[in-house]
Amino acid sequence: MTGQIRRRLADALAPTELEITDEGHLHIGHTGEGKGHFHVRIVSAAFAGKLPLQRHRMIYAAVAELMDHGIHALSIDATEN
Repeated sequence: MTGQIRRRLADALAPTELEITDEGHLHIGHTGEGKGHFHVRIVSAAFAGKLPLQRHRMIYAAVAELMDHGIHALSIDATEN
């Protein structure tokens, strides 16, 4: 799943830095168990002038087809270059 997330974010946002961490082991017994919980740290020029909410929306748009089909939750750290 991390590979799919990586490809979609790379294609959509051309990041200069991208780290994706599977945090599913931290959510055992919680709602969404069995679907991925991921942390995304991304740096991209595409975020220039965007508010944090706008950056998050850009990320969710890039991975929209994966939501509820492998991704249950994302935590996001998104900054501009």
